[in-house]
Amino acid sequence: MELLNCFKAYDIRGRLGVDLNAEIAYRIGRAFAQFLNAQSVVVGGDVRLSSEELKFALIEGLRDEGADVTDLGMVGTEEVYFATSHLSVSGGIEVTASHNPIDFNGMKLVREGSRPISSDTGLLEIKKLAERNEFGAEKGRVRGSLKKISLLKPYVDHLLDYIDFDTLRPMRVLMNAGNGAAGPVVDEIQARFVASGLPISAIKINNIPDGTFPNGIPNPILQSNRQPTIDAVLNNRADIGIAWDGDFDRCFFVDETGRFIEGYYIVGLLTEAFLRKKEGQKIVHDPRLVWNTLDIAERCGGKAIQSKTGHAFIKERMRAEDAVYGGEMSAHHYFKDFFYCDSGMIPWLLVLELMSRRDRPLSELVDAMIAAYPSPGEINRALENPELSIKSVKEHYKDQCLTIDFTDGVGMEFADWRFNLRMSNTEPVVRLNIETRGDPDLLEARTHELLQLLDSP
Repeated sequence: MELLNCFKAYDIRGRLGVDLNAEIAYRIGRAFAQFLNAQSVVVGGDVRLSSEELKFALIEGLRDEGADVTDLGMVGTEEVYFATSHLSVSGGIEVTASHNPIDFNGMKLVREGSRPISSDTGLLEIKKLAERNEFGAEKGRVRGSLKKISLLKPYVDHLLDYIDFDTLRPMRVLMNAGNGAAGPVVDEIQARFVASGLPISAIKINNIPDGTFPNGIPNPILQSNRQPTIDAVLNNRADIGIAWDGDFDRCFFVDETGRFIEGYYIVGLLTEAFLRKKEGQKIVHDPRLVWNTLDIAERCGGKAIQSKTGHAFIKERMRAEDAVYGGEMSAHHYFKDFFYCDSGMIPWLLVLELMSRRDRPLSELVDAMIAAYPSPGEINRALENPELSIKSVKEHYKDQCLTIDFTDGVGMEFADWRFNLRMSNTEPVVRLNIETRGDPDLLEARTHELLQLLDSP
């Protein structure tokens, strides 16, 4: 039995020709259909040059297992989420490696109702079936059918339901699709704005999907990849800049001054946006940076609920709590009315509406948050022994902190600062997040102190 290394905690991801190829994709298709006893499945693929071959093999496997397949073509991950629920099918698969290097690819899987399939909800079972590779031609089973459709228009209809067109004021919006899958959706939304006579001027760069990624892999979470968006905002005197990763399930913001806005503060903005529409609603957030989200939820009459980091955990908690919105500082944003799934298109529409309703630029909407709870963003540290390093930090601070939280890694809170420290699931790296109560000097000092402790356990 061949062991498959491409199965990860939440999805499938691996190096082409080493961890993932067409033959493995075929087996995954058969295993997925068998595990779900799937009658119908939607499939899409991102813009990577390898995605079409993998998608074809995946579809063949699904059909050989008797599932009828609807091929959405080149789409983003959230379009598969939308289609799975919109078409009421057994499940959906997006072939994508998102922001990984160009020689990688992978898959994101959901079942009926766009519910995630991760290691604790079926992914390991699918892995075992694919590894055994004991698929046969069951007597009497009819091979599944295949049809190709576009759901772009109903998908964009759904996106635009989140905002009130009448509130939108004149604005210049810089959009950087990174040559990924976002371009066609950006074009459709722009066309709707024009048809409705909205005063939104869209300025697009790197908008044409191109699997060779001539401008680099679209991954704006890396500081080195932010500059093109920043420069374009300043050169075009845009009111806001938006950039997406490859499969556009995450979006990133630059304000009119050219400042990159950390995802933590966007969670705060969206929390405010939902609670201003209706008080009393629940918001789910991750444990890495929390004070700003808690403050806004309380001030706006909502309830903030902490969840372990990761899309499967956030979605599960949102369903359990009937939460309207969930946000992670890593730029993943989840919406109850989007089947509790993450979207990279809904957030920027809501931010445009919030800027219009409050008649203030993005910089002014986040300035107070950044001043109240400054944070440098997530710091990643490669260490020889990450477990020992985290233990030494806990020992150092255990008698000084007010509270200790083990929701995800270790979180320690003090009177005027706090931090969260967690290990990566895939590499010997620790991820540090730290914030203070309005004290940038303390932030710098404590960050330096923590990094020294990590480097010399």
